[in-house]
Amino acid sequence: NTATRPRAVTTTCKTASRTDKRVKRHQRMRNKISGTTERPRLAVFKSNEHTYAQIIDDTQGVTLAAASTLSKGLRETLSADNVNAKTVSAAEMVGKLVAEAGKAAGVEKVVFDRGGFLYHGRIRAVAEGAREGGLDF
Repeated sequence: NTATRPRAVTTTCKTASRTDKRVKRHQRMRNKISGTTERPRLAVFKSNEHTYAQIIDDTQGVTLAAASTLSKGLRETLSADNVNAKTVSAAEMVGKLVAEAGKAAGVEKVVFDRGGFLYHGRIRAVAEGAREGGLDF
């Protein structure tokens, strides 16, 4: 008897997660932004705990410089100053560190890739720190 039996409800929900939306935004940006040998890409990623930045030459597929809140020297500085790795000030230090490493690798100008994140908070702090460190973008 079908009248007394409960019906199985199936839903096909097509809502994307926050990460899926960010990846989609990043892919749209990457269609327009590409790092060259003369002007590599400064890619920024943030997780819940840490902030990462890389200077990438997309024509050769090579990372020229990288820094994060997990970098040994920066991690020691953060713990000595009692600063959490999640903070905007830590992200600004990452920007300065990646700019320093990029200058050592001979990079002066970069294209900024915010990785699908809003240009706000830690992403903005990395950009400002990289500008203070001497990178031009």
